[in-house]
Amino acid sequence: MNRNLILGGVLTSIFVIAAFLSFVWTPFDHILLDIPSRLQSPNMTHLLGTDHFGRDILSLIMVGARTSIAVALVAVGIGVCLGIPLGLWAAARRGSLVDEIIMRGNDLVFAFPSLVIAILITAVFGAGAINAIIAIGIFNIPVFARITRGAALSLWEREFILAARVAGKSAARISLEHILPNVTNLLIVQGTIQFSLGILAEAGLSYVGLGAQPPTPSWGRMLADAQTMVSIAPHMALMPGFAIILTVLGLNLMGDGLRDHLDPRLRVKRV
Repeated sequence: MNRNLILGGVLTSIFVIAAFLSFVWTPFDHILLDIPSRLQSPNMTHLLGTDHFGRDILSLIMVGARTSIAVALVAVGIGVCLGIPLGLWAAARRGSLVDEIIMRGNDLVFAFPSLVIAILITAVFGAGAINAIIAIGIFNIPVFARITRGAALSLWEREFILAARVAGKSAARISLEHILPNVTNLLIVQGTIQFSLGILAEAGLSYVGLGAQPPTPSWGRMLADAQTMVSIAPHMALMPGFAIILTVLGLNLMGDGLRDHLDPRLRVKRV
């Protein structure tokens, strides 16, 4: 395995473990207010300091990881469950009206800034984690549809696909049995990238007050709360900011490492 995959896996695992651990244990109660301990710098009691309500920042980051990962995971799941079938369908019916409708619909979604439309969706239907998931998931659908279609088109002209067609297999069966297994590696890599983008999108929506609502902690909400405290308590902004940076960096490194590890051409070179 290459270094990017190992380093990305380690960084990602740290925050995933912290998210699962927060279900059963956190250093302090993330809801409990402790005004006498407010705005403490990192120390032996509060390793990452406290916020303006005296809450332990490490505990907030652990629970916030749970929120960010859950939102991004479900949003990517929406893109995978809807985008991949659309991409396979468009590739199987390449050049037809169905292909045109699917791809022009994708172009229409891509024509608008994703974060702005996500803000509009959550503003219309209300702020909350569920609406943030729907808003982020909508923009994952055309990404996976376009990636799947592009990869599948090159496979439809291959000899083993022609042999399957001669054997009498339908387009749907060929897509499921032959096309999908051969594009899975590419989709896994794209999934890690979209997962990191989902975490950034969730943080952005929470920052403007349209993501997870209090008292549910969120990294974006923590940054929003810290913006007026930067001069007197910079750790309030630095700690959740570093959490976002390291998580996204880990996912991107893991995606880059997976791409190299799963690429058969690089595998031959390594051998």
